Amino acid sequence: MTESSADEPMLAERLARAITLAGPIPVAQFMGAANSHYYATRDPLGSEGDFTTAPEISQMFGELIGLALTDLWHRAGQPDARYLEYGPGRGTLAADALRAMKTVSLAPPVHFIETSPVLREAQAKAVPDAEWNVDLVGVPDDGALLVVANEFFDALPVRQLIRTDKGWRERLVACQDTLFLPIAGGSNFDQIIPQHLREAESGSILETSPACVAVMRALAKRLVQQGGAAIIIDYGYEGPAIGDTLQAVKGHGYANPFDAPGDQDLTAHVDFATLAEAARAEDAVVHGPVTQADLLLALGIEPRAEALAAAAPDRAEMIRADRDRLVGPQAMGHLFKAICVTAPGWPVPAGF
Repeated sequence: MTESSADEPMLAERLARAITLAGPIPVAQFMGAANSHYYATRDPLGSEGDFTTAPEISQMFGELIGLALTDLWHRAGQPDARYLEYGPGRGTLAADALRAMKTVSLAPPVHFIETSPVLREAQAKAVPDAEWNVDLVGVPDDGALLVVANEFFDALPVRQLIRTDKGWRERLVACQDTLFLPIAGGSNFDQIIPQHLREAESGSILETSPACVAVMRALAKRLVQQGGAAIIIDYGYEGPAIGDTLQAVKGHGYANPFDAPGDQDLTAHVDFATLAEAARAEDAVVHGPVTQADLLLALGIEPRAEALAAAAPDRAEMIRADRDRLVGPQAMGHLFKAICVTAPGWPVPAGF
């Protein structure tokens, strides 16, 4: 479901007009506006969309994540709990996780943090009893939280700082007609650059995400107050580190991130070290990061794949191929990382 082609250029035209009148805008503002429009107007997943996520590849992903959270809940004393997912896509992960949870007698109330009306419609079909919130504020605080965030943080806006001959500057987006292009701003940002990176080569880019930090701190604070755990999976690295990771995906291929704002998915690699620091700042406990391969293998993806293959011999080859796509080092296995954030006193999570 998308807007008509006549409506799609509207965001580009509005951004072009705003930049022409008020001057270049930060990359973070450009990315935020583009993704807000993009996710509000379409279902981007699957073969007919722009990309495919791990839950859409195989039921094994959601099942294992759900059972990992259930195991933690059991070892924490089985407190009253709620399932919470950030950016749940079509609801596929939640449906698989909740089905697995139910097999071991856990059926928590479900909350989704989602702003897209298109995706909310799909989620309602997958998980009919879910409740929706636009942020964490509306989620009840009367029990522990069992949280999943899969490929959520990568879509939050990033600031980009670029090293120039005159020092570090913020990367801005300028516009000529409706052609958007990145430029270096005029203000000096040397003082906020880590000391060991200040003399990087000209053209080097450092990314930060205040939005990621804000979301992580708010979540960690609630976990500390209420109890619970959050499994966060995304592609990323342990920073701070030099590198331009801003990218656009359209039709399962890469595109220029400054083309067609609002009509393609913009993402950036997640700095897991910074996420961990943000969680620890609220006194939460952080486990990992580990690779997605190490996590899923530790949680039992091999025996689960063989059980599914034995139950459906005609699909055995496809099931094993899906497993390899999730854990293979040349597929998602090493690029994607995971951390688990828990309340103090909660057990060490399996796989970490």
